[in-house]
Amino acid sequence: MEYIFSVLNQIGDGIWHSLILFALTLIFSMPLGLLVCFGRMSKCKPLSLLTGFFISILRGTPLMLQLVVVFFGVYYVFGIPVSPEWRFWAAIIGFSINYSAYFAEIYRSGIESIPKGQYEAAKVLGYTRVQTFCKIIFPQMIKRTLPPITNEIITLTKDTSLAFVLAYTEMFTMAKQVAAAQSSITPLFVAGLMYYIFNLAIAFVMERLEKRLSYYD
Repeated sequence: MEYIFSVLNQIGDGIWHSLILFALTLIFSMPLGLLVCFGRMSKCKPLSLLTGFFISILRGTPLMLQLVVVFFGVYYVFGIPVSPEWRFWAAIIGFSINYSAYFAEIYRSGIESIPKGQYEAAKVLGYTRVQTFCKIIFPQMIKRTLPPITNEIITLTKDTSLAFVLAYTEMFTMAKQVAAAQSSITPLFVAGLMYYIFNLAIAFVMERLEKRLSYYD
């Protein structure tokens, strides 16, 4: 046990960096995904096609490649020199844009699963389109999409390890460095255990939230 705590102490900074990356990605990607969803469902054909193409590119190419494009893109497109500090923001931007595409499709499936009669009933009652969405559609969409959203959040926890491509020292990168220094694979298993614990906590919280939203079952 002492050795495990020693490893945890050595990869502590990496754990903190992974948590920051995870939290900020969620904060930015979930509302951004809703905006992309609105664009995808827009009656304006050019906007709908543009957002559909945006989603297909992000879901059809590796996240690692997208991170590299974001990191080096500022130099090749705008001529701005990249700096070590930019690695952090490039990781946040890359992850947020990528996950917004997945959340957008999850939101769209939830919205389209709601019967059209509810929109008509809201219109008869004098609700505006914004009121209809906020008070009637959105709460139901959240409940219906909670399981796939949970899956994406759990995937994000593990995907934070891909930030190593930008030399961002997240948890698994730190574990690899400690493992190489000690000629032992134990730090890698400790990092894997931490991912498992994080995902258990996420699954527990989301399951509790899902039960609280089961008010009309």
